Amino acid sequence: MATAFLSTANSFFPSSISPSTSSSCSSSSSSGTALVYLNNQNVQRRTLCKAFNESPPPTPALTKRGFSLCFITSLVLASGNGCSNAIAAILEADDDEELLEKVKKDRKKRLERQGVISSSGQEKGYLQDVVYKLSEIGQAIDNNDLSTASSVLGGSTDTEWVKNANVAFNKLSSSPEEKTQVETFNSSLASLISSVTKNDVESSKVAFVTSATAFEKWTTLTGLVGQLKGL
Repeated sequence: MATAFLSTANSFFPSSISPSTSSSCSSSSSSGTALVYLNNQNVQRRTLCKAFNESPPPTPALTKRGFSLCFITSLVLASGNGCSNAIAAILEADDDEELLEKVKKDRKKRLERQGVISSSGQEKGYLQDVVYKLSEIGQAIDNNDLSTASSVLGGSTDTEWVKNANVAFNKLSSSPEEKTQVETFNSSLASLISSVTKNDVESSKVAFVTSATAFEKWTTLTGLVGQLKGL
């Protein structure tokens, strides 16, 4: 390869140049040509590297959340702790927005519930009867008068006032918590009727407290606690 470069270089000199001059020129030209070739190779490599480095990388898909994270990260890197207050303000604004949405949803549910309650006059009458029944039963048990308690209870869960109460429960209960309280009320009421029938005062008191507590919790959850007398 070096011989080829020398031969090519000699062809560029006129024949009038002396052998010694030609020889020295040939040597100088050979070195210069080799350097030109090497320089050209380096330039090509630098050009390729520059082109590769300047080629834009593939743009990843950027979600809204990813953009927010990138933005906050860039602020941290650019300003260090100096922008911590600004970042805190951004995060606080996001929290406020989420809280506002939750408040709106809760208000919407509350208005819907109030609409249902307002149109449920008959069901509220059934529930008011439950309040009166529990008051009478509680007074009778407190006086150890289980016969009076039995007559008010009706002897089974198939009595009219219990059925009516469950009609109201089914219409006005929407959340799992409310339905749980209804189940507790019905199961403890059945235990109360059984204890009163057996003339078991202590068990009757325990079952009554459980029933009354479940009913009160249910009225609180549904927003009826202020609309029924005696609670």
